Amino acid sequence: MSITERRERQRAERYELILAAACELAEAEGWEAVTTRRLAALIDYSQPVLYSHFKGKADIMAAVAIRGFEDLAARLRNSKANVTGERTILRNVCAAYLDFARSRPVIYEAMFVLPTGLKFASEDTPPALRAAFAELVAALGPERETPAIVAEVLWSALHGMAVLARSERIPESSAELRLNVLVQAFS
Repeated sequence: MSITERRERQRAERYELILAAACELAEAEGWEAVTTRRLAALIDYSQPVLYSHFKGKADIMAAVAIRGFEDLAARLRNSKANVTGERTILRNVCAAYLDFARSRPVIYEAMFVLPTGLKFASEDTPPALRAAFAELVAALGPERETPAIVAEVLWSALHGMAVLARSERIPESSAELRLNVLVQAFS
């Protein structure tokens, strides 16, 4: 292995270490606690090392969010595997979305709640965001007029359900019933 290859590998490992430390700290204390100073101390590197990878906290959260979108897209895609019937596919995709939001709240917060500078529905939208959205569009089936708009409305409903459930503003006991109503409305 050449010196250049080793340096690139070490840089990639530091990048991963920073993201992992940010997620761990956010899970333990919330995103407010994530600062470059705290991260530098946690990973035992100086702040300039962090700044060689990220401009600041918003860039770190954006990187976490992009990873989250990659994971979300994979989960949505996998939820459709070996399933037939448009309604069943839609239900599985919606359930997978809500499960992701419930099981990865810190990541979900970075993806959808906190400011990161990531752009949606623009030329600058990162591929991971496009992939996750494309899974929502595909779950709606091919017979839609303005499929992107319908997918945005579906996504809005799912996001609202996820945020309201997380903040305990709607009862968990009705989650399945809400999911059924949503799927019926979009079927």
